[in-house]
Amino acid sequence: MARGQQSNRHLVPGASRALDQFKYEVARELGIQIPPDGYWGDMPTRLTGAVGGHMVRRMIALAEQQLAQRGTLPPADVTRGAAAPAFGAANWAAGRADAFQPAPRV
Repeated sequence: MARGQQSNRHLVPGASRALDQFKYEVARELGIQIPPDGYWGDMPTRLTGAVGGHMVRRMIALAEQQLAQRGTLPPADVTRGAAAPAFGAANWAAGRADAFQPAPRV
């Protein structure tokens, strides 16, 4: 690594192992052959990027779900106009005058 650059550091102790396990889980779900020696450097960037992208999507979805359950964020499905999930999004949208309304089709 070049002088002055720093590697990413995990803020939570033990997060490194959990993220590695998560990486392998996502790679298996995507059907990507996991390197037997654990070295991902010979993998095409497109594949490793797909794993990282799916990891981020799943982490964001989990965070949105947790915030919605606490009531600090409207459920993601309601804000995007999809059908309301079973954990109370219909009640959230029904009680607000400014609730999401889909744009009229032209």
